[in-house]
Amino acid sequence: MLTQEENETLTRTGRDTPMGRMMRRFWLPVASAHQVAEPDGVPLRTQLLGEHLVVFRDTDGNLGVLDEFCVHRRVSLALGRNEEGGLRCLLHGWKFTCDGTITETPNHRSSNVREKIKQPSYPAVEAGGMIWTYIGDPAKQPPFQKYGWFDASPDNYVVLRINNPTNYLQLFEGGVDSAHVGILHMNMMNPGWKDSAFVDGRTDQDGGKGWGAEGDGCTAETSKAGMYMTSTVFEETPDLAIEDTAYGFQYAALRDAGVNKNGDPAWSIRITPVMFPTGRIIPAAAFQFYVFEVPMTDEMTATYLVFHGPKPQDRDVIIDTMGLADPRFWTYEGCDFRASWDDRLGQDRDSMDRNWSGFAGIEQEDSVIAMSMQPIVDRTQEYLVPSDEAVIRLRRRLLDSVALNDAGKDPLGLQVTDYSEVVAVPDTIISKSGRWQDLAVGNSRTGGVTKIEAAE
Repeated sequence: MLTQEENETLTRTGRDTPMGRMMRRFWLPVASAHQVAEPDGVPLRTQLLGEHLVVFRDTDGNLGVLDEFCVHRRVSLALGRNEEGGLRCLLHGWKFTCDGTITETPNHRSSNVREKIKQPSYPAVEAGGMIWTYIGDPAKQPPFQKYGWFDASPDNYVVLRINNPTNYLQLFEGGVDSAHVGILHMNMMNPGWKDSAFVDGRTDQDGGKGWGAEGDGCTAETSKAGMYMTSTVFEETPDLAIEDTAYGFQYAALRDAGVNKNGDPAWSIRITPVMFPTGRIIPAAAFQFYVFEVPMTDEMTATYLVFHGPKPQDRDVIIDTMGLADPRFWTYEGCDFRASWDDRLGQDRDSMDRNWSGFAGIEQEDSVIAMSMQPIVDRTQEYLVPSDEAVIRLRRRLLDSVALNDAGKDPLGLQVTDYSEVVAVPDTIISKSGRWQDLAVGNSRTGGVTKIEAAE
């Protein structure tokens, strides 16, 4: 349980809030590359941390991120003409380059305006199928951060953006809640749930080889998508082991696996790194599954999903697996998640004799659960249990990061410029005498462990 003040600190991300000031220290995603793919294409109207922005690609393919509203009369530049090397306001034809320089003012002959003022603009970097920007203090702009899929072939990763009408922290907390995976996502993680739900220590159907092959408890689509569980154990209540890191923390979900092939007591281990201020990597069998929960406003979140593997990724299969293939909920082009309480958020209760949740897939399930909590959860009213330990650590480390920033120090993660060695680890059997950290040594090595000294 949090205090009301702590809840406000964690959930409010506007310009003059502690969390907003901290998040503005980082490069953040502002668009998927496909949203502004074409030179002179339709400008993208969006928001980031409450700021109204327009993102566009000019005639030569250069990216621009500008304040949405024209510096002259505050008309939305998202309606403007994108042509001949700049974005032109419809009202009086003022034309702006990607860096905000004014090149034309048809209603004002003198050049003095063009020389004295600019449209507020922000740096933009295209990397890994996403457009990243920095909207904080220019004097404190950090180096651009590299993630594990940036150098991969575009065929080997898929990027999806989902605009979820809820606070970012609800989605972030859901993502670090290991205990929900085998319950909310039971249709995917345990296809035989109807006959065996909530039985501790269940094993897979082939006696220990794990899920993943078609006919081994998985559909062809599930196996293809790589979202199956590889563990021989389907215990809903894992033990958690957590290690603080310079970028946030990582945690292992430990499930009793009986004995290993040597007869030693064993754990089934899943490792999830949490990268501040908005990112995590979810363990999956066939790829690294990155998720970034980026606040557009306090009640709207741009969720970016990145699926990166050693082989080409099938976007249509992934979309279907995520439960996003139904255009009533979401489209690749539009990005908005459109569930509504007018029809119970799209829940199909007639299917619940065979479909645990009544929803179509993992992301659809995660989105509607977060939406069902109200736009911003009152965390003073909750009752937490031991399996919520990772959620608790997330909150405390975010508050630590805010405190560091307010004390004039770097927030957690800012000093880490290369996340290439940070990985999630899907279910792996290890001896209980072993170190789970040894399954992903880069996770601990990247930036090391940070001691919080904000009060000094």
